[in-house]
Amino acid sequence: MITPLYALPLTALFIALSARVINYRKAQRISLGDGDDPELRGRVRAHGNCAEFAPMGLVLLLMAELAQAPAPALHFAGAALLTGRVLHAWAIGWRGPFAARVAGMVLTFLSLAAAALAAVLA
Repeated sequence: MITPLYALPLTALFIALSARVINYRKAQRISLGDGDDPELRGRVRAHGNCAEFAPMGLVLLLMAELAQAPAPALHFAGAALLTGRVLHAWAIGWRGPFAARVAGMVLTFLSLAAAALAAVLA
């Protein structure tokens, strides 16, 4: 199985992003919302964006794998998803360069499209 090779690091990324939000909330004593704190807002959006895109990418990757898409196509889609999510999280959650945010979304969308096509065409 190929999908778990990408699910594991994406899960680790999601947990790390979650922990960053939790720890900051605790340190700043902000229970709900963002407390009008730009740092917390960035951390929350990095976490939320991962939660919005990673599951769909993994579902599509698994569908392509179950449809017996070629392994190189699966690895391409999985690597693009993982790289895209890491770049986007860095750009949003750690205030990396805007180009990393754009590249992260391009890679994520490319991964989603590639996995969906691989699932249908396999």
